[in-house]
Amino acid sequence: MTEQSHIAVNLARVQERIAAAARKAGRDPASVSLLPVSKTFGEDAIRAAVRAGAHRFGENKVQEIRSKYEPLSDCGIEWVMIGHLQTNKAKDVARMAAEIQSLDRMELAIALDRRLQQEGRAIDALVQIKTSTEPSKYGLPPEELPAMLRRLATETPTLRVRGLMTLAINAPDQAAVRACFSTLRTLRDRMRDEAIEGIELDRLSMGMSGDFEIAIEEGSTEVRIGTAIFGSRIYGDDYYWPEGAGK
Repeated sequence: MTEQSHIAVNLARVQERIAAAARKAGRDPASVSLLPVSKTFGEDAIRAAVRAGAHRFGENKVQEIRSKYEPLSDCGIEWVMIGHLQTNKAKDVARMAAEIQSLDRMELAIALDRRLQQEGRAIDALVQIKTSTEPSKYGLPPEELPAMLRRLATETPTLRVRGLMTLAINAPDQAAVRACFSTLRTLRDRMRDEAIEGIELDRLSMGMSGDFEIAIEEGSTEVRIGTAIFGSRIYGDDYYWPEGAGK
């Protein structure tokens, strides 16, 4: 089996698993979308996924979006920034991305809005919430969300807030993983009750290759899947460092 056909088969299998998890939870499979995560994979792998029907791809690092943007411009891809973003990289996201799911502070929102206004664009945004205690995980503390949403509604018109995103704890304890997803859903429901004008919270981006079935049970509307589609990755020593950070 070629790499291209392998990716198509994997993509179909993941979609089947998503549908099965949704049905098991008593949900319409159409209520859960798939965001393939193409970080570290090259043009051939992404083109294979496009041929299999994918058109939105998540990337953790803005330099990967930048390196893939022009070579794959004929594919009609919508690039989604899902990794931690430093403010000095906001210009690239504002120019090339269709969405950011890792909006975690007002400083970044203001920088993105300024760049988006210069580009004459607006993009969708999900606020990333920290639901685990792991120091390696980024995200806004849950208690700070109400104030941030009110500021986003009035101060950053080019960012269309559509929902929330989180990364669950990386642990074998399924109850701990589930608690992260449940926390996000509960927070979203509470904020919906406040009905902040201009803020939509219909989307919950949560769940990855190892835990997406649990996320769907807890209300996820979008799962971010990389390994189960593209295969295992080999990371460089510096891959996990934040954008632009030194060692």
